[in-house]
Amino acid sequence: MGKLYRAYVKSFSSAPLEETLFFECVSPLLDSPEVKGLEVFEQHFQINRLQHIVSVSYISFLVCRRLGLDWRTAATGGILHDLFYYDWRENERSHRPHGYLHPGFALRNARELCGPLDKKLENIIIRHMWPLTPIPPWYAESWIVSLADKYCAARELMISLSGSYRERFGKLLETIE
Repeated sequence: MGKLYRAYVKSFSSAPLEETLFFECVSPLLDSPEVKGLEVFEQHFQINRLQHIVSVSYISFLVCRRLGLDWRTAATGGILHDLFYYDWRENERSHRPHGYLHPGFALRNARELCGPLDKKLENIIIRHMWPLTPIPPWYAESWIVSLADKYCAARELMISLSGSYRERFGKLLETIE
């Protein structure tokens, strides 16, 4: 099993929160009612939005640390990139087209939650849907969060849509916990 996949599996356990540096980056956000409340929203079928953002944040944190990049901002951006408070599957006009609009909603909500953001963190949030949105990320950390988002989404779809994959994933998770 590759290191990236192991990190993804670990993001589902309580283990990432035991890593002091990661926990220091994200605990103020994870403890907020705005972020905790994301647990009620389905993100990718059987995976809720809170789990999704923790996975994206954790992988972004690890990759940026490994590459000597700004891992604090990447971890924070991973938590904030999908900070919107609606179920995008609902048949409501304001949610369409969700893929193009939700980065702006997340950025607005992140500013309301955290106050002014630096340019790198704003770029992580607003550009994480590239190439669906036309302007690519500007910073290495933005690219990493964007790619981590896609990686996690793909894994989440596999967990949700394949019973045999979900079973193997569950067994792996048991060995990490």
